[in-house]
Amino acid sequence: MDRLIGSARLMLVSDLDFTMVDHDDAQNLSLLRFNALWEAYYRHDSLLVFSTGRSPTIYKQLRNEKPLLTPDITIMSVGTEIAYGDSMVTDDAWEQYLNHKWDRDIVLEETVKFPQLTPQHKTEQRLHKVSFFVEKSNAFEVMKALSERLEKRGLDVKIIYSSGAALDILPKGAGKGQALAYLLKKFKIDGRVPLSTLVCGDSGNDAELFSIPEVYGVMVSNALEELLQWHAENAKNNPRIIHATERCAAGIIQAIGIFGLGPNVSLRDISDFQTCKVEIFSTGHEVVKFYLLYERWRRADIEKSEHFMQSLRLAFHPLGIFVHPSGIERPLHQCVDVMTSLYGSEQGKQYRIWVDRVASAQIGSDTWLVKFDKWELSGEERRCCLTTVLLSSMTTVPDGFTWMHVHQTWLGGLGSEDRTTWVF
Repeated sequence: MDRLIGSARLMLVSDLDFTMVDHDDAQNLSLLRFNALWEAYYRHDSLLVFSTGRSPTIYKQLRNEKPLLTPDITIMSVGTEIAYGDSMVTDDAWEQYLNHKWDRDIVLEETVKFPQLTPQHKTEQRLHKVSFFVEKSNAFEVMKALSERLEKRGLDVKIIYSSGAALDILPKGAGKGQALAYLLKKFKIDGRVPLSTLVCGDSGNDAELFSIPEVYGVMVSNALEELLQWHAENAKNNPRIIHATERCAAGIIQAIGIFGLGPNVSLRDISDFQTCKVEIFSTGHEVVKFYLLYERWRRADIEKSEHFMQSLRLAFHPLGIFVHPSGIERPLHQCVDVMTSLYGSEQGKQYRIWVDRVASAQIGSDTWLVKFDKWELSGEERRCCLTTVLLSSMTTVPDGFTWMHVHQTWLGGLGSEDRTTWVF
């Protein structure tokens, strides 16, 4: 939360499964579109928050499976756990707050009396969350009876049913909505309330997010009936909540445009950067655009032409140096020559590149130091390196930057011995 000095321009709060992540999209195209949009235009002055029913264990599994960006804040276990940054620093004050009128042992004593309930995996049983599966036909009856039993035992709980199968028992003060309200209160105390907040969801456990005052909300096109029904009964006249016509992350991008919250054209949606000029001069835009062009070159998604390579050479300083993650140095122009020979080397393959955690600092009147994680997926293999780039705006490249220096270091366990195809 301390990454930004002032208020975030936009705080985007999104559920993961079938909202940010489309499990029916094997290519992860809508997620990659969102990644490019966020890192190019929002990362530097906005906050990304994931709000998921997943426990930390299976949240981390998802991050290993999908090209997810690193959020600034992660709300997990249906709003019972809050963590900050890439290091996942837990909010102990939030967990202390949830102890009020909560006794996990009593919950276990009462739930064992309901044979209709099937416990979820042990990783999903948390300090302030007890989770089961129950058939939809039994859900209402079980929830009503269980709620009465727990109230008689002196507990103040909330029972949430979502996705037509999952039943979660939480402290009354927990939930995705309450966790967001807690964060907004913290920002208010610090005098840093986000200028706009957009919440995004697809199922019943996301409904609370849409009840927070003054937020914008998008139910993605594939939202479940349980969320649509909640909306019809509670918020159908709220113009700040929409039902997108696009699925998952594409629906989030659509909502950004409809509400006028900022740029909503991902660089992945621009086929020709020469004919489609973007009037934004930023280091994030520069980095995302370069690696997208590099991906298209390797996939042969763009025409092989000397004009393209010549314009690329102009973007690199004649004396610029690239330091490979292995430590070997080579001139940047030599890297361009290597790249020329790799045209189409990943054609027809599952090959994608995305950048994460783009951060820049102006260190001179015309010089920027930019750091980010560069991810590369080739088939089943994922590799990642911490990348530092020195950019100059004193350039012969129209409306662009000159790349002065590139230095890369493998991130733990995500490296490769291959020095021939890892370029830039």
